[in-house]
Amino acid sequence: MTEPAHQHEHLDAVLAELAALEDPKMREANEARGDDHGVNLSKLRAIAKRLKTQQDLALALWATDDTAARLLALLICRPKAFEREQLDAMLRQARPPKVHDWLVNYVVKKSPHTEALRQVWMADSDPVVASAGWALTADRVVKEPDGLDVDHLLGVIEAEMAEAPERLQWAMNTCLAQIGIAHPGHRNRAVAIGERLRVLEDYPTSPGCTSPYAPVWIAEMVRRQDGS
Repeated sequence: MTEPAHQHEHLDAVLAELAALEDPKMREANEARGDDHGVNLSKLRAIAKRLKTQQDLALALWATDDTAARLLALLICRPKAFEREQLDAMLRQARPPKVHDWLVNYVVKKSPHTEALRQVWMADSDPVVASAGWALTADRVVKEPDGLDVDHLLGVIEAEMAEAPERLQWAMNTCLAQIGIAHPGHRNRAVAIGERLRVLEDYPTSPGCTSPYAPVWIAEMVRRQDGS
């Protein structure tokens, strides 16, 4: 089945608009983080706001394999419209960190397939895919912990986080911190694991921001919760 010609015109017009926003300096800064695009994200969000939800256009933008187009696709798609296999395939295609993060946070978390994908991705041998599983687990630790084996999660983190590749390590560390913040009964163990592994201890943190080093992160969030 061929798409109507006007759909192609619409896609071409949107791609031309994105190309016009390309800023070489911004691309240089983004590429240092692994994101191969040079589009200001506020301007990208403004385009998405104007386009509103358009699932067919989102699929066409995703199929271009262009990072800025894929980011826009994730903002205008209908998360609940994707089949589980589609989301799994998309995650495996989403190598730039920003595309990966937006796919997990804006689409997968709103999908009826979140839990099934979380389990599949956690067990994946690809560390980038596994990092998505850990990101979803960190979210569940906070929102729906019933049925999660938190002791087992802490055991895996303790055994594997220190040697994990960067993006997987970051997601595991987030899960560790969320366990410490949301689960007082596991807090001492979470802090002790963080102190022993010292992952992200020296991460540069801007003034006013909380360090991602789990013992500091946990202590700060607990202090805020207690209102002290």
